[in-house]
Order: sequence, then structure tokens, then C-alpha cells
Amino acid sequence: MEAQVQVPRRRGRPPRQRDDVTDTRELLLRAGLEVLTEKGFSATGIEEILARVGIPKGSFYHYFGSKEDFGLNLIERYGQFFARKLDRHLCNPALSPLNRLHAFVDDAKAGMARFEFRRGCLIGNLGQEMGALPESFRARLKETFEDWQSRFSACLVEAQEAGELAREADAKQLAAFFWIGWEGAVLRAKLERSAAPLDVFARFFFASLPSS
Repeated sequence: MEAQVQVPRRRGRPPRQRDDVTDTRELLLRAGLEVLTEKGFSATGIEEILARVGIPKGSFYHYFGSKEDFGLNLIERYGQFFARKLDRHLCNPALSPLNRLHAFVDDAKAGMARFEFRRGCLIGNLGQEMGALPESFRARLKETFEDWQSRFSACLVEAQEAGELAREADAKQLAAFFWIGWEGAVLRAKLERSAAPLDVFARFFFASLPSS
């Protein structure tokens, strides 16, 4: 139970309490994302997540039926978060389509560097662990990757329409190739604590795109 801080009475709507149901659930999900992007699902215990937010174990099961249920919610939350991140870059009308892809790569590199390459991609991390995870995760992870690929593919189609990419190029296959390679580069960057693997993959991906 969290201590309640007394604040001066003020007019208008009363302040929201941190132990509100929605807020507590949100705190657990945020803590879960932080830990799992660093350590993975199998290596993370519920106790570690609870310790980060100061919530008793009994409260965890009030919001989530099991660790598996918690993991499924994390996949959904991270997938939605990253889709919004992709859209900010890939739908940016101020840049040409291929420059939008470059902007995404640069932002992703900066994000990993900000956390000293300790954090990777939750979806990629879970994919690496799939042999030890609940089978229910498989379809969710696959759907998430396919959603990201479809957004990338749409931007590549725009690049074709803008004359930046050859018309005969297979945008869907190129998008799939990007995500397969990019997730491997993210894993290697996390291992080496360096942006070099990301740079190598991005350089070869963009150089391999057939021009119009």
C-alpha cells in the first residue's frame, strides 16, 4: 500500500491518485517493458517487476491472471507503441519515402544508444526465446512483425511511386528482408554495446535497393 501524500486543498477537479486501477496496471506494464527489453521473459521474475513499482504480489494477480497473460499484454502494448513510432517516420510528408526509412533507422540507433545498448526490441527478444515461451505468444509475435512489415512495405510502394525505387521491386519481400535483418542487427548491437551492427545492416540494405 503506498503512502498517501497530503497536498494543499485546491479548487477544481481533485488530483488523481497513483493507486487508481488504470494507473497501477500502467505502472506494471511500463516496468515490464523496461525489464523485458533488457533481460527477456524467461529470465525475468514477477518479483523484480513488482519491486520496481512498489506493488505487492497479490496486487499483480488482480490485474493479470498469470505471467503469460502479462506477457501477452506486453506484446500488444509494445506492438502498438512501435507502430506509432513507425508511423511518425514512415508517414512524414516532409521527407521523401526513402528518407523516411533512413530517419527511422537513425532514430532507432539513437534510442538504443540512449540506454547504452542494454535494451533491444521486445518482440525480437521474445522471438529468440520462443522455444521456452507459452505457445500463445507465437501468433501474437508473428502478427506484430507482419504489421510492422506492412507499414514498411507501404512506404516502399510510395518510394516506387516517387521514382526512388524500381517499379519491378517487390516491396513486400524487401520489407520482410529488412525486418529479418534488422532484428538480427539489434540483437548484435545489444551484444556488442555498439551501433556498428545497425550501421552495417542499414548500409547494405539501402545500397541493395534497386533504383528506378
